[in-house]
Amino acid sequence: MLIIANFTQASGLTGRDIMVKVDNRDDGDTRKAKMVMTLINKVGDKRIREVVSYQKDYGKDTKAIMIFESPGDVKGTGYLSWEYDDEDKEDNRWLYMPALRKIRRISGSSNDDYFMGTDFTYDDMGDRNVDEDEHTLLREEELNGYQCWVIQSIPKEIDEGDYSKKLSWIRQDIAMAIKTDYYNEYGLLKTYQAKDIVEIDGIWTPKQRLMVNKQDEHQTIIDMTELKFNVAMDDNLFRTSMLKRGNIRY
Repeated sequence: MLIIANFTQASGLTGRDIMVKVDNRDDGDTRKAKMVMTLINKVGDKRIREVVSYQKDYGKDTKAIMIFESPGDVKGTGYLSWEYDDEDKEDNRWLYMPALRKIRRISGSSNDDYFMGTDFTYDDMGDRNVDEDEHTLLREEELNGYQCWVIQSIPKEIDEGDYSKKLSWIRQDIAMAIKTDYYNEYGLLKTYQAKDIVEIDGIWTPKQRLMVNKQDEHQTIIDMTELKFNVAMDDNLFRTSMLKRGNIRY
C-alpha cells in the first residue's frame, strides 16, 4: 500500500483525477451509429444483430435510444435510457418487445442483467458516476504500444450482482479506457477491450468493442459503422412513444 501511495504522489494525479479525465473526455454532444453485434458462444456458434443507435447529452446527463433492425426474431425491439450524473438519482430505462407490444420499465434491480443476450449488462451500456467507486492509481505501463495508467476501481457500496472491482487501462494521450477487467466473488469475470480506435471530427472513438466473459466462455463483438457526432437531434427522439415505431429514420 505504501508503494501505491508514494507512486500516486509522485505522478501528481490520483486515481479519481484520472477517471474524471476519462469522464470529461470529448465524445460529442450527440452521437449516431449503426452497430453490428456478434454474439459467440463457447463452441463458436454466432448470432448477429444489427442495431441503430442515437445518443444526446443534456449537460452531464445522457439520453439514448437503440432499435434492433435484424434478424427477424428481434427486429423492432427498442431500448431507451435516460442516465443521470447525480448518483442519488436512479436512471430510467425501458425495453420494448414487439411480440408483446408492451414497453417494460427496467428496474434498478435489473441493472446487472445482461442486455439482449450480450455480455454487456444494462449498467455496462451506460456511464457510471465517477464517485460511486473508490479509484486507486496502481501503476503506469504500456499496452498495445500506448502508455497507460492502470486504475483499480472498487464500488463504495456493493449490492448483490455488482462487480467487486475493476482494473482499467487508461490510454494517457486520449484519456480512454482501452481495456477493463471486471471481477466478481469468483475472480475474473470478463474483459473489455476498445479496438480500432480512430479520430472522427476531432473525437477519438473505438470502432469495435469486445467483451469476453471468462466464466461463461461467451463473447460479444460490437462493430460500429456510420459514426457521426454533433448532428442535430430532436428531443422527441428520446420518448417512450418512439420505441413502438419499430424503426427510426432520422
